[in-house]
This record gives sequence, C-alpha cells and structure tokens, in this order.
Amino acid sequence: MLPAVTDDSSPLDGSSPMDDQARFEEFARLATEQRNPRTVDLDTLEVPAILARISAEDHTVPAAVAKELPHLARAVELVVASFREGGRLVYVGAGTSGRLGVLDASECPPTFGSPPDMVQGVIAGGHVALVRAVEGAEDRVEEGEQAMIERRIGPRDTVIGLAASRRTPFVVAALAKARALGARTAYVTCTPRSEFTLDVDVAICPEVGPEVLMGSTRMKAGTAQKLVLNMITTAAFVRLGKAYENMMVDLMATSEKLVERSRRTVMSVTGVDYAAAARAIEAAGKSVKTAIVMLELGCSRAEAEARLQCAGGFVRAALQGSP
Repeated sequence: MLPAVTDDSSPLDGSSPMDDQARFEEFARLATEQRNPRTVDLDTLEVPAILARISAEDHTVPAAVAKELPHLARAVELVVASFREGGRLVYVGAGTSGRLGVLDASECPPTFGSPPDMVQGVIAGGHVALVRAVEGAEDRVEEGEQAMIERRIGPRDTVIGLAASRRTPFVVAALAKARALGARTAYVTCTPRSEFTLDVDVAICPEVGPEVLMGSTRMKAGTAQKLVLNMITTAAFVRLGKAYENMMVDLMATSEKLVERSRRTVMSVTGVDYAAAARAIEAAGKSVKTAIVMLELGCSRAEAEARLQCAGGFVRAALQGSP
C-alpha cells in the first residue's frame, strides 16, 4: 500500500513528523528542485537568448516522455478496462498538475462524446484553485482522502495521481485512499523511477531534469504531464471506437466549429458534398458515426445503429461486418 500520511508535517515514509531542517533537506533532494547548470546565467541574458534557452530545454521533453511509452501503455490498459466496466478515470493533482488534469478531463466530452463524469479532474483547493493559488491546499491530507470518498471511488475506477515531485501530500493521500477502495491506480511524476516508492499499479516517470527556472515545474514538468495526459485519454478513447482512421467520429457538435468539423468528417470519409453531409448527420440523429455507415452502405439509420452496436462502436468493423 501507499505510505500513510497522518498530517501536514508528516514525511511520506510513515516516520515521525519532520522538523524544518528535515523538510528542507527532503525538498533539496527532489529532482524537481535542482538547479539547471545550463541556465545559471539566465538573469544576464537578453530576451532572445532567454527564449532560446527555454526552447532548448523544452526540446528535451518529448524524448523523456517517449522513454516511458511501455508504462504509458499499461496506464492506458487500466483506463480502457475501467471504461469498459462502466468505471471512470479520475485525475488528482495540485497546482499546475491539478489544472492539467481538470483541463484534460474537460476536453473529453466535446472531443469524444463521453459523459462529463467519465473523466474527472480533482484539484487540491477545489475549483477556485483553477484560477488562483490556494495556499497550503496541496498539503491537506484529509481533503485528498475525502475527495475519493465523495466521488465514491471503487474497483471499476482508475485514479491517476499527478505530481511533478511525487511527494504532494494531497495526491499521495488520495491515491492511498483510492487503492484502499479497490481502484486501479497510476502516478505521473518527473521523479526518477529509481526514487519512486509508492504502491501503485503503474508509474509514469518522464525525467525532464532541472527546470530553466529552478523549481518552476509549470515548465518542462508541466509540458511532460500535458503530453502524457493527452496520450492516455486519446489512446484510451481510440480503443473504445471513438475514432475512424484518424478522425473524431463521436465528437459533440456544441459549437459552430464542431458542427463544421462533423460535416467535413462525413464528407472526407464518404465523398458526398457539404449539403448531403449535413442532411445525413441530421437523419442520423446528429451522430457522425451513424451518418458515415448510412452513407457508405446505403442503409437506414436503424441498420446503421445495429451494425455499430454489434461492432462495439467501431466504424471500421461496422462497415465490414453484418448487422
């Protein structure tokens, strides 16, 4: 199990509360708190040079994430299993990490047509923390545990902790409670894998190294986490049949842009003109998937829906199979 955390001043290994010196030494050892030797002259540079240094450091992030692909694949498998069982994906984080989790969760319904509660983001300090820092929220162990209880986390769910430094008490406590409640668990951190000791099903540890500005994990660490979250939800929803070829076919047309994207998708797949695509989507009950199958096979809405149901929602299989 994850190490117990009893109060805001407790260390993560369950030993006695830290004094200021011990806490200082713990933070000083964190990979995310080291100085970057390539940017020690940052304050002497003109703007173009500052930007060049930031850009050079940012270029290292995708390579760090790529090294974690086997672990990312395992996390996606957990999420897909949860979705197929009617469970949820719940991100838990504080500060930048928490905001990224909420962001990824909020973008799933319009992109994949998923119910709003299917992917959720929990941020320490609540909704106000999305737009303003809530001092001390990340240290509130009890609130992390309570967030899992309030959401009735259970065995069908996957809970993913997000913390650049790994140690965030709110996140650690939430993951411990989620695991105790039977949920699948994963952790995304920029702490080296060799230093990761928490008990979760899978850890994703892109080592991005020290930040351009020491300790500013909204930079490379935040970028790495954003890439990881994009990959997890996109891959998981593709495996649920939310894409045909490389197009979104379960998107929710909630804006003019998405309405036009829906029509363009139908046009691209079937070769019909704009007006025919619009009519087909309406006839299909505004379902892009159903419209594609109807047009491609020249069938009724009822038959298209039956084919899609038999195919588990996959358009390619619906086009190739029998109703």
